[in-house]
Amino acid sequence: MGVVEDLLQARDAYERREWLQAYDALSRLGDDGSADGADLVKLATAAYLTGRKNDCVQALQRAYQLHVDAGDALAAIRCAFWLATVLATTGEPAIGGGWAARGQRLLDDVPDDVVERGYLRIPVMFQHIAAGEFGAAQEHAIEVADYGRRFGDPDLLAMGISAQGRFAMYSGRVPEGLALMDEAMVYIATGRVSPIFAGQVYCAMIEGCQEVSDFGRAAEWTVALTTWCDGQPGLISFTGQCAVHRGQIMRLRGAFDAALEEFARAVQRYVAADTLAAAGLALAERGDVFRVRGEYAAADAAYNEALGYGHEPQPGLALLWLALGREGAAVAAIKRLLAEVRDPVHRSQLLPAAIEILIAGGETDLAAEASKELSEIAAGFGCVALRAMTNAAAGHLALARGDHADATPQLRRACRLWNELAAPYEAARCAVLLARALRALGDEDSAIVELRSAKQTFAALGAAPDARDVAALLDPCLPGGLSSREAEVLRLVAVGKTNPDIAATLFLSEKTVARHLSNIFTKIGVTSRTAAAAFAFEHRLVHPADR
Repeated sequence: MGVVEDLLQARDAYERREWLQAYDALSRLGDDGSADGADLVKLATAAYLTGRKNDCVQALQRAYQLHVDAGDALAAIRCAFWLATVLATTGEPAIGGGWAARGQRLLDDVPDDVVERGYLRIPVMFQHIAAGEFGAAQEHAIEVADYGRRFGDPDLLAMGISAQGRFAMYSGRVPEGLALMDEAMVYIATGRVSPIFAGQVYCAMIEGCQEVSDFGRAAEWTVALTTWCDGQPGLISFTGQCAVHRGQIMRLRGAFDAALEEFARAVQRYVAADTLAAAGLALAERGDVFRVRGEYAAADAAYNEALGYGHEPQPGLALLWLALGREGAAVAAIKRLLAEVRDPVHRSQLLPAAIEILIAGGETDLAAEASKELSEIAAGFGCVALRAMTNAAAGHLALARGDHADATPQLRRACRLWNELAAPYEAARCAVLLARALRALGDEDSAIVELRSAKQTFAALGAAPDARDVAALLDPCLPGGLSSREAEVLRLVAVGKTNPDIAATLFLSEKTVARHLSNIFTKIGVTSRTAAAAFAFEHRLVHPADR
């Protein structure tokens, strides 16, 4: 096959978005020197989309030099833009900034108002984002979209409008932000936006929806992103984000095993695409699922691995500490996070867990402040899931304060909203709180109905800790006034387990086990482990399987 035929075949594969085939064919042309600057840019694009960052950078550098040598400043500026973008988003922001500056120097010698000026606004916009200067970033986003309109450039329009939407959300103007992001997605739907820009806008849209708990929108655009990815053979870039978003929706729906598979797939693809920082998010999501299922050692390992990638897995890690009986550590962490996180979007993600932890730690006044703030944020955002979280938090707080009549309607609304969103785990957790309020009001039969339904849900989902808690509420007549956790500890004492054994079995600290034993001895009126074991056998707390 001749050079011309090879070139035509390579370009055809590129136009069909068969990225692996395009990469192979364009690489051969690049190696023998028959590719021009435009073909090298195509090679760089195919390399980027198939997870070959180094090849992408090398091809762009060669294309840049070819365009400079040919006196084509505008094409060289485009290459400098892409180098700045690729390097900045894959862990080399300083080198990326250098390429942005090089492109700007070339642009300074161009007298006309060209569309490339809009492209070079983008790396500057991201520099402001990294510095937390959202006002300046917003100004650049507006300019990017303006250049897109004036020059009829769909890439700039989609990117600029999407960025404006994200900044509006971070400013608390969530309905306005979501409307702007919907508008950006219209440009994606036309098919005129280039693949890298389209992938970036897709992921920004879905991530924004997740951040404000607009799970309906997130699910809708995740389906669209999945279809978009599946239609491009060999695609690696953006498939990690797609897997994360699918896993998040699966987790919400209670498909925990499938969610874990998606998060594991996301980690693999992030590593393959050399975007290691993003792998930390996927690992934190895995940790959250393990925590809910009571696999605390696996959760702790996932959270630690996330930290290794530079991602702080909060508030999931604080919730894990709470589940392990480390209330003090959980409360301290959540207070620190509340002092650090400022913008309403990220506070909306933190506050529900903060309220739960503060209530468990007896900090009801602080929990009340957080609940009020969450309610105000939810009213402004207008997202159903956030309203459900607000009702659940208010109901939980009222329950903790003994205001059972006030807790009941809040928790009923939360249950209804979570059920409307097809979120079985969250709905069942609210049902348990509702049952506790109903029981305190003397409506035992209604409480039992709620508890049995929740128990069935937790069993189906594999949420073992919640299932144990419900079982204890359904059989509250433990001897000596023991709690369900104390009964578990006593059973293990009765079968000869030491404090370290018990700590390992129940994923508790030895200090927590010792505290439980002290409470047990006081409640049942004994002073030794032998007497405590005798009490356990006498009251049939030891199951045959425990012996």
